[in-house]
Amino acid sequence: MDKTQRSLIDLAADKVLGGGRIDISEAFALSAYGAADLNYLVNTADRVKKRHRGSSVDICSIVNAKSGACGEDCRFCAQSSHYSTDAPVYPLIDVDEIEEAAKGAKQNGARRFCIVTSGRGIDDPADLRNIARGIERVRAAGLSPCATLGTLTSDQLGYLKDAGLHRYHHNIETSREFFPNICTSHTFDERTTLLRHACSIGLSACSGGILGMGETVRDRISMAFSLKELDVDSIPLNFLMPIAGTPMSNVTPISPQEALQAIALFRLILPDREIRVCGGRGTALGDHHSRIFEAGADGFMIGNYLTRTGLDPESDLRMLKDLGLTIRPL
Repeated sequence: MDKTQRSLIDLAADKVLGGGRIDISEAFALSAYGAADLNYLVNTADRVKKRHRGSSVDICSIVNAKSGACGEDCRFCAQSSHYSTDAPVYPLIDVDEIEEAAKGAKQNGARRFCIVTSGRGIDDPADLRNIARGIERVRAAGLSPCATLGTLTSDQLGYLKDAGLHRYHHNIETSREFFPNICTSHTFDERTTLLRHACSIGLSACSGGILGMGETVRDRISMAFSLKELDVDSIPLNFLMPIAGTPMSNVTPISPQEALQAIALFRLILPDREIRVCGGRGTALGDHHSRIFEAGADGFMIGNYLTRTGLDPESDLRMLKDLGLTIRPL
């Protein structure tokens, strides 16, 4: 890496550490140099994270409260009814089961807990009422409630907010440019409109996506700038776990180096936001897994994912202890 390349990263770091923001052309330039000297980019992202977010780690967990039979055609998803997979199919679980899952997540160190349902949205008023009751139980368990319920109306979002919902999660998944390659049953704009509705009524917004679906580094940067424009609070980064039966079953997984570069770029673009690493982190990063925090992440999902088994929670907590990191309180 020559002095010019190192100087470009240093200039970007100085800008962000001083309270400024890099623009999209600067981010594109950093992505080219990051491949030449990944460690220098990662170390720079670590400095930015510590300056804006400190050294504590935000931990969340989820429950797959309603699974499968989804009419959307997201090409990565095991729960889409368009594809033949082994994903379980069941209606909304009982409120007691939501509470039990929340309590288990808290024992694993989670501070946030998300109720997740498959499908385009919530059509049954009884389901919406039961989700509201579940949110109340999550709060009573001492966790911050989050929900991922598809495209809801402003009235539905307001109803859940009144029940105690703190954060709404709705991934944009990828860049605006690449989105038509992963889904045709709804649009990128539909997703961003929902996020704006959530923010407009005072909910915290959580949105990110999946990396390694065939997009380019420029797509990842475009996605990051879309999230910056939406002013979301938390950015979950997932890595594709190819699922048999889906159109993306044979996609080559992202490399650990690409994964670390992506985390670092998101941190430099979104210096003061939560960046949490979620699904596929163990598969994508392998022996480099513990470097997610060095690369700029300040949060992660603990426990299982929607249809796939996650990493062992005890191992995750031991990793934090070995790295000298503490869990961020609510």
